[in-house]
Amino acid sequence: MEFDTAGMVDAAQAAMREASELAVAYSFSILGAIVLLIVGFVVAGILKRWTYSGLGRFESFDETLRKFFAKVVRYAVLALVIIAVLAQFGVQTASIIAALGAVGLAIGLALQGTLQNIAAGIMLLVLKPFRVGEYVDCGSVSGTIEEIGLFATEFKRIDGLYVLAPNSELWNTPVTNYSRNPLRRNDLTIGIGYGDDIELAQQTLADLAARDGRVLDDPAPATFVGELGDSAVAVTLRYWTTTPDWWQTRLDMTKAGKQAFDAKGITIPFPQRDVHVVPAALKEAAE
Repeated sequence: MEFDTAGMVDAAQAAMREASELAVAYSFSILGAIVLLIVGFVVAGILKRWTYSGLGRFESFDETLRKFFAKVVRYAVLALVIIAVLAQFGVQTASIIAALGAVGLAIGLALQGTLQNIAAGIMLLVLKPFRVGEYVDCGSVSGTIEEIGLFATEFKRIDGLYVLAPNSELWNTPVTNYSRNPLRRNDLTIGIGYGDDIELAQQTLADLAARDGRVLDDPAPATFVGELGDSAVAVTLRYWTTTPDWWQTRLDMTKAGKQAFDAKGITIPFPQRDVHVVPAALKEAAE
């Protein structure tokens, strides 16, 4: 069996030439890809820092959102860099972008609930219906805000229990914020007997408000008869305090009102009911 030595040599030389040509051609692509990756990572880091510091100039911009948008910018730049690197090697990036879009759509549908929480978290952080440290009531959950995240919000209930609520649930529920406004009103209503002096009761409550330094002069306190009940006349003291003083002032004024009424002989009646007994003889005569 004879070997074609000359043909094998020519084939080897041709393969070497093709390999050298490919090496020369792809060496520039590899070098360009390395340069793109280095520059891309540097630019992504710089833009991330610029975004974070730029958003920090807005005092009302939340820290969580600053970090979130800074990371979004960084990953967006890195995605563009990777697409540019693939283009260096002749890869059709249009099909890759289309595939990534399809994958992103599939992931979005699979994580629909999670994405709703993220969107709701962004809206909560931007519009700020509540902040950390404020006491709020969101329907099914109430308590002091401990942390507002992109996915969920942490509460500390008034009894000390920990609650983690999804942001989408909070965003779709009316929020009552008990800490946001600086002033808060309270109505102290005490029922007195029908035979008691209404003017004395009103003046007694007005004196209580005047003696308590936490009760504001503007808006001024007011007393009035709010209701004529079955067993009592409801006398109300309406006053305003600062929000931090509201709860303790309410407790103190309720106690002081009971003590002041007792000292002045103003009764706070129990619920009463009049019972009329009809004698049997009259009942038979009526029938």
